[in-house]
Amino acid sequence: MSRIGLKPIEIPSGVEVKLDGNTVTVKGPKGELTRNFSSEMNIVIEENVVTIERPSDHKEHRSLHGTTRSLIANMVEGVSKGFEKQLEIIGVGYRAQKQGNKVVINAGYSHPVEIDPIEGIEIEIPKNTNVVVKGIDKEKVGAVAANIRAIRPPEPYKGKGIRYADEYVRRKEGKTAK
Repeated sequence: MSRIGLKPIEIPSGVEVKLDGNTVTVKGPKGELTRNFSSEMNIVIEENVVTIERPSDHKEHRSLHGTTRSLIANMVEGVSKGFEKQLEIIGVGYRAQKQGNKVVINAGYSHPVEIDPIEGIEIEIPKNTNVVVKGIDKEKVGAVAANIRAIRPPEPYKGKGIRYADEYVRRKEGKTAK
């Protein structure tokens, strides 16, 4: 039984949730998100609470139940609070800077890597070794942060590269001389 799917979603003040068939639209102070869900899931909005009901205990319905609830909860949280991922750039000469709307990252390659933020995503650079990705869509924020990290993932010997702020990189011992 899906325990996550059974939890009701509280709608905070200032957030409006609309249901049109199997399409859910969430409006809030930070923006608006719309997403289509499976027609098999029954989404019910009563007062300030959203609940999701499933028609049966088939495996597909059980997996859709929790997923649908989590996606709607993330939409509500995104339009009210927003999401952010912080990355750190570690290494001599590794840095990031903003040029207009683009972000230019020097990560040890012969050329700088340019990143254009996708619509609805904002990239901030408080220091030249820190990058903050912000937005209302959790999926897009995570994807942009993962693309930035993929430019130069942290390596286990010296720890150089781009990592999430809360990421622990397991270090390995280097070669030893005989």
